[in-house]
Amino acid sequence: MVTAEFGKAVRRWRDRVAAEAVGLPAGGHRRAPGLRREELAQLAGISVDYVTRLEQGRASNPSAQVVEALARALRLSGTERAHLFRLAGLALAGPDTVPAHITPSVQRLLDRLTGTPVAVSDATWTLIVANPPYAALMGDPSGWRGNERNAVWRQLVGRGQGSRVRHTPESRRAVEAALVADLRAAADRYPADRRLRRLVTELRANSDRFAELWDSGAVGRHEAARKTVDHPQVGTLTLDCDVLTVAGTDLHIIVYTAEPGTEDAERLALLTVLGTQAVVG
Repeated sequence: MVTAEFGKAVRRWRDRVAAEAVGLPAGGHRRAPGLRREELAQLAGISVDYVTRLEQGRASNPSAQVVEALARALRLSGTERAHLFRLAGLALAGPDTVPAHITPSVQRLLDRLTGTPVAVSDATWTLIVANPPYAALMGDPSGWRGNERNAVWRQLVGRGQGSRVRHTPESRRAVEAALVADLRAAADRYPADRRLRRLVTELRANSDRFAELWDSGAVGRHEAARKTVDHPQVGTLTLDCDVLTVAGTDLHIIVYTAEPGTEDAERLALLTVLGTQAVVG
């Protein structure tokens, strides 16, 4: 069981986070000065019931992923994040482990990109967080679990099933090669990361194409590209996809933009207004 102190800390930090500071509407009567439980649950990607049980000390020990998600949603500093991990009885990832922490400054940047599709992945291309415009553009990833959250797995084991990005056979092979090369580079940087080693083992066991690319020894990076997205409601969009890396974090920030004044920009703006709702009419 988590300690009562863990729940108290979550509640204390929840009370200090203003809804408008994290991109949520601040309207309506609020009994507490900060986030409601359902708002924290939404930001962290967990159930309201689980947040309640954690705060009341009635839940099983949370996983490192849950604690990381809570730290991110609560905008904790590095010291506060370390304290929350200790209260959960967990050790922080060491320097040989792929980092998955989004710093408060990076989170503030993401909070301000409310009209731009943005997702953040770690160095293994495992999705950490995606904003609502990204979910509207590419499909809601909130239901993905385990290896489904990894882009290399989805591309090579899932064969891109459900992806809205249009590919030719040549472009698909190029994306596969770039992703595997990037994963190999990450494996070189984090040789002691057990989760990464397990991912590579499972990819080899489930994809001959991955094994072929991995054994070729290529090393590189999956970077900027121009992508065509076939959206089921607003039609086809051709967008610039830039992959940014924040110094000292090794995170991938994936940003989709359209050239101003184009039909692509108009369709992207429509998606931002509609969110993940279907177009009616």
